[in-house]
Amino acid sequence: MFKVIQRCVGPASLSLLTFRVYAAPKKDSPHKNYMKVDELSLYSVPENQSKYVEEPRTQLEENISQLRHQCEPYTSWCQEIYSQTRPRVERFFQWGLDNYDYLQSAPPGFFPRLGVIGFAGFIGLLFARGSKLKKLVYPPFFMGLGASIYYPQQAIAFAQVSGEKLYDWGLRGYIVVEDLWKEHFQKPGNVKNSPGNK
Repeated sequence: MFKVIQRCVGPASLSLLTFRVYAAPKKDSPHKNYMKVDELSLYSVPENQSKYVEEPRTQLEENISQLRHQCEPYTSWCQEIYSQTRPRVERFFQWGLDNYDYLQSAPPGFFPRLGVIGFAGFIGLLFARGSKLKKLVYPPFFMGLGASIYYPQQAIAFAQVSGEKLYDWGLRGYIVVEDLWKEHFQKPGNVKNSPGNK
């Protein structure tokens, strides 16, 4: 009573094929009653009479809202100031990094020269005792003298540019003082002993 099973050898790609299987109900099985979705406990549908009602604001929310409206001009002003000052701060930061890199690889003899120039400024501060004007003038003057010893070409160029600027400022100041003098002290009504009044 042996059953003979015949084996078929086919290509392996046939095992990757998909087949659709259609199931049909048996003809002699009784018809079942299906449940509606509303009858299932998981899918209970809320009633259509629901309405969205906005919760009233609490006193804390009202106070925070008023505070935000009052602070809005100041925050916009701060944002404008930040947007204006940010490029300047970035340039200053980059300048600091460049100077740090320069000081890390400074040329030979730079630090002794810097020490002499700083010491000259300190000597100027000692000579300027007692007067605020001397404290403003003497230290930069002595530091300029110390720097001009080590860097004569740059000192000559700086002196030429600053001399021209000082001359321009002096000329402008002279013109302003002359105009004020003419307006206030040489009006026709203020002149008492002019030759035409005798």
